[in-house]
Amino acid sequence: MTRSLMTGLVLLGCLWRAPVLADELDASRADFRAIYKQLVEINTTLSSGSCTEAANAMAHRLRTAGIASQNIQVIVPPGWPQQGNLIAALPGLDPDAKAVLLLAHLDVVEANREDWERDPFTLVEEDGYFYGRGTMDDKAMAAIFVDILVRMKTSGYRPERTVKLALTCGEETPNTFNGAHYLVEHHRDLLDAGFALNEGTMGILSPEGTPVYNGVQAGEKTYQDFRLEVRNPGGHSSRPVKDNAIYRLATALRRIADHEFVVEFNDTTRAYFQRLAGMAPQEQAADLLAILQEPPAPEALARVLADPSFNAILRTTCVATQLSAGHAPNALPQRATANVNCRIFPGREQAAIRRELEQVIGDPDVVVSFADPPETTSPPPALTAEILGPIEQISGEMWPGVPVLPHLQAGGTDGRFLTPAGIPTYGVNGLFVQPERVRAHGLNEGIPVESLYRGREFLDRLVKRYVGGE
Repeated sequence: MTRSLMTGLVLLGCLWRAPVLADELDASRADFRAIYKQLVEINTTLSSGSCTEAANAMAHRLRTAGIASQNIQVIVPPGWPQQGNLIAALPGLDPDAKAVLLLAHLDVVEANREDWERDPFTLVEEDGYFYGRGTMDDKAMAAIFVDILVRMKTSGYRPERTVKLALTCGEETPNTFNGAHYLVEHHRDLLDAGFALNEGTMGILSPEGTPVYNGVQAGEKTYQDFRLEVRNPGGHSSRPVKDNAIYRLATALRRIADHEFVVEFNDTTRAYFQRLAGMAPQEQAADLLAILQEPPAPEALARVLADPSFNAILRTTCVATQLSAGHAPNALPQRATANVNCRIFPGREQAAIRRELEQVIGDPDVVVSFADPPETTSPPPALTAEILGPIEQISGEMWPGVPVLPHLQAGGTDGRFLTPAGIPTYGVNGLFVQPERVRAHGLNEGIPVESLYRGREFLDRLVKRYVGGE
């Protein structure tokens, strides 16, 4: 979010004051905190952790709550003993109604103790924040979803629709192993649902700590790495020649850096900018509306694209992320390679982006290939009244006057595997944060304590609204 827009929204946020909820005062908050603490303190990094341990721990909590063992499965893929995934279900009263799937990932990004102010695998509550690796991404939602099933079962709540839970491993390292992808390929029936709730966006707090808007993600860009390679006979470095593999690769990368992909819109981004314009300062609001014209107003578009966050959701982006070249300091390079990471706008094929890169580079000796096989893609799921209505209603009840904004995810979530498999997946959590203070994937990751408890209440209400029951 730009500084000018955030400044313009402070007054809106200052109108909000959180009511005290009875649910936040009872013993169930302590029970939830215990689930959350246990998850955060189980190391689930790829290098030294175990999602299987975390999956078994959550399975034990569900069994202890009274959920039948036949409705709880820990699935450990062959060859990946630490990459276990948990699937559970609380059957609904209507066997013909499509289930609602609660999706979260157990794995976390690497965290080195010597770099952190606190032990990343000890839950620390300090100055109004919970700190630890995964406190936001994504053990907050994983703990909340486990807590929802536990509370439903122990309170005697009977959902009309079946509630399913999938806690997966490998979201942070999808090119090594991804549990959601594995489950879609090998256990699709266990995941089957009318739709899924997942990570993918959040609520935004102003600098003063008051809610600005609540986000709902519908769709995400396609992740694709491309490998650029130049080969050359090489030779002695004392006899340089013009045909140098490093120079040719550098020229190719410079052309990619200068290239701008076409600006595109879909229903989600149009709704996002339309609603954002209603909240923005007058001058910026005019630009946001102007880019929705056909064609977009050029000067307004240039100003909007200057914001990297807006640019990321308006076009395909490709950027060099890794380089490797040469075999000796006193020899001409025989090979130079680079990784170019692309986030592709929904509806565009990976092969088409590869062809565009080749055209931009304009050098047949720079070979462009897929670093990994392209994933199956699909159009973004529709934000129907069935999906958006309950989100807006409950958000309005809990945060009066705070709007709900549709989002296109510029990064990537496990939803990119479920939506193409026929399970429309939406990102929503009601966790309000200041993004620069969350530091997901970075040092000293944290989340406001009250935001976590309020998000828990939001998701509990939302799931019950979707599944019905008593």
